Amino acid sequence: MTAVSVEKKINGTEPRFDPRALAEAEATRIKAAAEAEAIRIEAEGKAEAEKIKAAEEARKQKIVNDKAEARAREEQAARDARIAKHNRERKEQEQAAREAEEKVAAQEQAEAEKAAEIAAAEEQWRNYALRFYAVCSIVALPVQIAAFYNPNALWLLAAPLMLEGGAWVVLKGARAAAISHRPHWHYRLIAWLLAFIAAGINLWHGLNAFDPATAIGTAFASIAGPGVYDLYEHGQLRKREGRLSLRQRRAKRKAERAAAAWKATEEKRRAAVQAAAEQAEADRLKKLAENRSNDFPEVWKHALKLAAALGETTVTEPIWIRAHVDIEGCEPGDSVDIIRTRNANAKRVELARESRSVNTLSKTVNAQRVPHLPPTSGRGSKTGPKVRGVRRSGDAPKYSDIARKQAQLERTIGKKD
Repeated sequence: MTAVSVEKKINGTEPRFDPRALAEAEATRIKAAAEAEAIRIEAEGKAEAEKIKAAEEARKQKIVNDKAEARAREEQAARDARIAKHNRERKEQEQAAREAEEKVAAQEQAEAEKAAEIAAAEEQWRNYALRFYAVCSIVALPVQIAAFYNPNALWLLAAPLMLEGGAWVVLKGARAAAISHRPHWHYRLIAWLLAFIAAGINLWHGLNAFDPATAIGTAFASIAGPGVYDLYEHGQLRKREGRLSLRQRRAKRKAERAAAAWKATEEKRRAAVQAAAEQAEADRLKKLAENRSNDFPEVWKHALKLAAALGETTVTEPIWIRAHVDIEGCEPGDSVDIIRTRNANAKRVELARESRSVNTLSKTVNAQRVPHLPPTSGRGSKTGPKVRGVRRSGDAPKYSDIARKQAQLERTIGKKD
C-alpha cells in the first residue's frame, strides 16, 4: 500500500464502486462494439454485393461479348455464303454463256457447212445440167442440120442453131425475169415450144432419112436438154421465191385443216361451257329467289317493289340488301334475335374467360348491387336509425370459411392467369 492510498484511506476519501456508471460504460462499449460490428458487416456486405455485382456485370458482359462474337461469326458466315453463292452463280452464268456461245457457234458452223454443201450441190447440179444440155444439143444438131441442108440454100443451116440456141436464150431470159421478180411463165413456154419444134423436126427427118432409133433418140435429145436445164432453173426459182414443194403444201394444208378443226371444236366446247355456266347461274338465281321469298316474305315483297321502282326486272343484290335493311333494320345475315343471341353469348364467353359462373350475370346496371341484400331507396347514416331499404355495414351475412377460401383460391388463380 502506497502512501497516497494510506492517506486517502485515513482521510476517508477513497472512491466507492458505482454500478450505474459501470453499466453505462459497459452499454456504451457494447453499443460501440455493435456499431463497429454493424459497420463491419455492412462493409463486408457492400463489398460482397459489389463483388457479386461485378461478377454479374462480368457475366452479362461476357454474354454480350459472346452474343456479339456469335453474331459476328454468323454475319461472316452469311457473308461468305453470299460471296460463295455469288461466285457460284457467276461461274454458272459464265458456263451457261460459254455453252450458249458454243452452241450458237456450232449451230452457225453447222448452218454454214450445210449452206456450203447446198451451194456445192447446187453448183454441181447446174454444171451437170449445162453439160447434159450441151451433150443433147450435140446429139440433136446433126439430124436437124441434115434436115435443113440444101446446096442451093446453105443459109438454112442456121435454123438448127436458132432452134437449140433459142431455147437456151429464152431459158436465160426466164432466169433474169425471176431474179427481177417479173413474170417468167411465158419465157418457159416459148423455150418448151422451141424444144418440141426441134424434136418434131428430128423425129420427122430421122424416120425419113434414117432409122426409128435415130429419129426417137435425136427427138428425145432436143427435149431432154432444155427440159433438164429448166428443171434446174425451176428449182432455183422456187427457192428464190420461197415457194413450197408439193409435199410441203400438202403438209401445210393438212396442218391448217387440223388447226381449223381444233378451233371449231374448242369454240364449241367454250360455247357449251358458257351455256352450262349461264344455265347454272340462272338455276342458282331462281333457287335463291325461291328461298328468299319463302324465308323472308315481307322483305321479298318490299324488294320486288324496290326493283320495280328502280327500273329493274329482277331483284339484284344491292336491291335485296337495301330491302333487308329497310324491313329488318340490319344487313342480310343479321336480325334482332341473332343480335340478341350474339350479345348474350359474348357475355357468356367473357364470364367464362373470367372463371365466373354464368348464373352470376347481373341484369342490373349497378355493378355494386348485391343480390342477397334489399335494394336501397336512400342514403342512411351508419349511426342513425335503420331505414328499410338502406344498406349499412354489418347488414350482409358473413360468408362461411369454405366460401372465403374458395374466393381466395379463385382470386389467386385469376392473378396467375
